[in-house]
Amino acid sequence: MTIVSTPRKVYEGVSSRHQMFRMFDRHAGRPGRFEDDATPLYAGEWFEIHEAEHDHMFEILPPLWIRGSMFAMREFLTGSVTSVFFALRIDGTIRCFHGYCDFSDREAVERMRLAIFERETRPVRAMTRDERLEHIWSSTVDDYRGYADERWPTIDCGKRIVMFYAIPGGATLKLLDSLTDCEIAAKLPVHLRYLPDVVAA
Repeated sequence: MTIVSTPRKVYEGVSSRHQMFRMFDRHAGRPGRFEDDATPLYAGEWFEIHEAEHDHMFEILPPLWIRGSMFAMREFLTGSVTSVFFALRIDGTIRCFHGYCDFSDREAVERMRLAIFERETRPVRAMTRDERLEHIWSSTVDDYRGYADERWPTIDCGKRIVMFYAIPGGATLKLLDSLTDCEIAAKLPVHLRYLPDVVAA
């Protein structure tokens, strides 16, 4: 049975080449990496890239296919999930995006294209709570993020954790999903900190 993935933005702004390659495998450190089906983790994730990175990826290998302003990578990340690159005209400007699509779902690519277009043409720039948390995860270096291990309550084992500086000179690990609104704001860069909330589509 095919599980339909919901397209979701995982980084606010245009990623650098270094950041792009880091986000290609945002979940590399998860426990049991080679033992589970990672399709639900990756399928549906998308973020914006520069045109130069879009072109660079096009030139690495012959694409699996090209459809208008989209192309798919020949190498699959996991199972039936691979990278699809989009060049979309938004408000008169060509902008480029990377997304992970599950090819066992025949509608995944078009659903992602429409989701990106809808998300990026909203009249007011805003972020959902989930988008804020995903941006924090995407932009935090590996030394300051990880996964709860046996030292945590059993119910929390395997969940994502991030380093949080609660007081000057003092740091603690917190579950990503448990961060308060104030803690989320503190982890975001200033230009994203005060964006209004938006109800997820």
